[in-house]
Amino acid sequence: MDSQIDIRQNLQDAGCDKQFIQNFLQQTTGCSGQMRLLSQHRTCLLEQLHKCQKEIDCLDFLVYSLKKQQP
Repeated sequence: MDSQIDIRQNLQDAGCDKQFIQNFLQQTTGCSGQMRLLSQHRTCLLEQLHKCQKEIDCLDFLVYSLKKQQP
């Protein structure tokens, strides 16, 4: 993955917005700066995943509770 087009597409596929992609491609600190940005984005995605999982767990518990009350 060496072309800027491939990198841009991969970042878009990973949910990065245009500003993030621009910052990533313009990193003057090279690979270490890019790795830092990727790590930060990954952390954000993981936090969103955990939040969604908690919401699903709450819904599952509600469904379980309602089914348990049915005769």
